[in-house]
Amino acid sequence: MSALTLQSFQEQVSELLLRHRSLLDVLSKNGQSSASVNRAVVKAVTECGCIELHATKQILEPEMSLEQAKEVAGKHVHGQLCDACREAISAELGRNLFYMSALCNLLDINMDEVVENESKKCSTLGLFNLS
Repeated sequence: MSALTLQSFQEQVSELLLRHRSLLDVLSKNGQSSASVNRAVVKAVTECGCIELHATKQILEPEMSLEQAKEVAGKHVHGQLCDACREAISAELGRNLFYMSALCNLLDINMDEVVENESKKCSTLGLFNLS
């Protein structure tokens, strides 16, 4: 997303959020929406079957280069999301973004700055960002 659309979305959420203006309400809805994203992905595996999980231990040898490690590390997902599952997961991700934006609004945090700072951190720390 560009900075303009993030800011526009955050402003739109601020205007639409009437019922859940309480920080506690937004925190609980944010957690609930995150769980709904997870549930939609699980249903793509267990009910629809359009994707499958084949999880195994990630074997990374110390002598491997970064490029070799990226090739060896698997994502454990086989198959492609069907249109229905893609739509369901996208809808849940959208709802999750809505409540994340609402949380940012209540705490006076600019989503553009959050994304910019995280991007800078990723650029600076690179691979060590998630360790």
